[in-house]
Amino acid sequence: MSAPPLLTNRPDPLPDAPDRMLWAMIGGGAFVSALLILYATANSVMAAAFAAAIVTAGTLMIVFRRLYPPADVQAGGIDWSLTREAADNDGAAIAITDRAGRLVCANNLYGEWFQGFATPPSLPIGQGGVTQLTAAGREAWRDGLGSVDLIEANGARLAARVIRSGRAEDHLLWRFTRHRTLDLRAEARRLIEGDGGDRLGEAGIMVALVGGEGRVRTANRAFIVRAAGRPDAAIEGRDFVTMLTSDREGVLRFAEEGPKGNPLRLMQMPLEAGMIESPTLIFLIDDDAAQPERFAGKSGTGRHLQTLLSMLPLGLALTDRDGRFLFINEAFARAATIEPGTMPVYPGDLVVREDKAAVADTVRRFGTGQQALSGDIAVRLRANPEEPVALTIAGARGLGEAAVLLSLKDTSEESKLKRQAEQATKMQAVGQLAGGVAHDFNNILTAIIGHCDLMLMRHAPGDSDYDDIQQIRSNSNRAASLTRQLLAFSRQQTLRPQILQLPDVISEVSNLLKRLLGETVVLEVSHGRDLGAVRADPGQLEQVIVNLAVNARDAMQGRGGGTVTIQTFAVPASEVRQMGSELLPIVDYTALSISDTGSGIPPEILPKIFEPFFTTKEVGKGTGLGLSTVYGIVKQSGGFIFADSKPGEGTRFTIYLPVHHVDPAVETVKPTKLKQGELWGSGTILLVEDEDMVRAVAERALTRHGYTVLTASNGEDALEVLNSGAAIDMLISDVVMPTMDGPTMVRIARKTWPDLPILFMSGYAEEQLRKSIDLDRVAFLPKPFSVQQLAEAARSVMEAK
Repeated sequence: MSAPPLLTNRPDPLPDAPDRMLWAMIGGGAFVSALLILYATANSVMAAAFAAAIVTAGTLMIVFRRLYPPADVQAGGIDWSLTREAADNDGAAIAITDRAGRLVCANNLYGEWFQGFATPPSLPIGQGGVTQLTAAGREAWRDGLGSVDLIEANGARLAARVIRSGRAEDHLLWRFTRHRTLDLRAEARRLIEGDGGDRLGEAGIMVALVGGEGRVRTANRAFIVRAAGRPDAAIEGRDFVTMLTSDREGVLRFAEEGPKGNPLRLMQMPLEAGMIESPTLIFLIDDDAAQPERFAGKSGTGRHLQTLLSMLPLGLALTDRDGRFLFINEAFARAATIEPGTMPVYPGDLVVREDKAAVADTVRRFGTGQQALSGDIAVRLRANPEEPVALTIAGARGLGEAAVLLSLKDTSEESKLKRQAEQATKMQAVGQLAGGVAHDFNNILTAIIGHCDLMLMRHAPGDSDYDDIQQIRSNSNRAASLTRQLLAFSRQQTLRPQILQLPDVISEVSNLLKRLLGETVVLEVSHGRDLGAVRADPGQLEQVIVNLAVNARDAMQGRGGGTVTIQTFAVPASEVRQMGSELLPIVDYTALSISDTGSGIPPEILPKIFEPFFTTKEVGKGTGLGLSTVYGIVKQSGGFIFADSKPGEGTRFTIYLPVHHVDPAVETVKPTKLKQGELWGSGTILLVEDEDMVRAVAERALTRHGYTVLTASNGEDALEVLNSGAAIDMLISDVVMPTMDGPTMVRIARKTWPDLPILFMSGYAEEQLRKSIDLDRVAFLPKPFSVQQLAEAARSVMEAK
């Protein structure tokens, strides 16, 4: 299947334009007809009647057209918005799917990259890539846009964006693009065919790009003139070896110039190290015996070679037979992180101590001619010992004192992308582990807190055991707070999102911040204009602001105080596009920044600050979950957070929250706050919970509050109880259970008892559960909960029947 032709953007016609044209035609026809009748009969009454009849018929036709419009108008016309969205993505692999997940169309590039027209997200990109792409699709259905920073497809590194589109927003547009990496072949062609090739020619250097099959792909003007005899000759596709000739002494000349032509000095450079059939750059220089091109000592190279090596985008260096550097171009110095104005003596000076011997031995073998072909060795540079790089070494002949050619590729951008992918993978794995641990721990805490509540019902203040029970309950609540932080980091915390304005949230927390920051810290707050509304949990957002502000205060303690600045500002999609960020989807944002004038964060620590349990504070003064909690809350709210810091100049945290467009509210049963005397109830409750300790404490708690409780350990047992004929007034169920989970059981039960009240209890986040449950008229109770919270939730759901 291939994509339909992409259509250019054009405005829709005015809906009433056809009607205005009809009115004009009817009026004109009536006037002309009346004149003809009047001329033929000289009877004005007859002419007027005829004109009126024409106008009446035309009016009926327009009314009929409005009442029964054509089929394409009834259907809303062609959906130009979806077509425009595809047309705006030229140069990328495009696919469009409908609400049912079916592939509607795709362009040819999509079929080439993914070896056919498979339906996204089920593409040949590995299980991890499919999982990320599935999550991006869900995010696009929910928020309008989803993205994946990095996926692998058939050896290519791709980025993906998923956009909800169409007039009814019932389609997804999947857009795949390549990561921006240095294309050496394209760079070489651009250099040769552009001004760089002319400059090389002026310096007496002839250069050609020769493919692995030995045919010329392109060349500069100086080469074309010498090799073909005229500047307009077509040499692309010609065999390179047939353009040269050599005599008995092995002297190279252009075949076009014959035996009397100038001798040539040749140097070749493969664009892909270690690839025998790689495209190769061929450089030719006149070997004039009267003015030999030799190195002017160990301080530099001749004019031709200096010009050549300095202009190439490759990192190149030359050494003599003893392994001493003769020349280093800027690209090589940048890749090796050589300080400006300095010149290392040996290549071994650039690498760590363990790699010095290997580099020196390899350079010696190439310098003495013991090895003819080029080779790669993996080394670790002293400037960045954690990232191995490939150093390409080849022998150089006919270049005077130069005996060895070294090539080093600048991999800083690739290393950055690799670190980002590794960091994202690590954070995701740790988040999944933290979420699973927190969920299991919540079940244990539910049982502990519940039993403490039941024991406190039998002990009054002053009893010998009362204080001990209260201490157990207090420590359990502290543990529950810790699990909430773990769930926040793993983006599984139960949030209560609302549509809100950031200035309102900051205003609510300002008084608390002034007390927390103290007298030595000045708090400055400023708000931008045209701020869009965001969707977030106000309580959790306040926790983010307080956490970042307190960290800023701690960073300034050693300086005797300072200033904490809180700013809000709008970031439209046009500015996001100009930023060129690989992480931020191009949508409108409302941003919040918190900056300080503290000591800053060292560069080696900055990438680790959002990791859980990482802290720079003294033992006992921090859990290391503060910034990881901030990270989780921001990400779970659909936002992004970045940290910028320079030692000695302070730190700035910037949070980008997407502007929220109001969607129809999902019908939800929300438990209301009840007084202590209103917690008693009546009726029969079916309690479904696979954890024995949680089921036992919940059963006792509900029984003490007046309910008749029937229990089941999984969904299948619960359905048997329901089918036994027992009169059930409410169903309370865990979500994740063996054999049959809670949502599946409820869907089956609703077929027979559609009005049965449902209360789900779970240690996972309500937001995450609602995405997968897809049930209405259900209430949620997060674990761990107390006896009173369970009684309140049960009574509220009962009253909402």
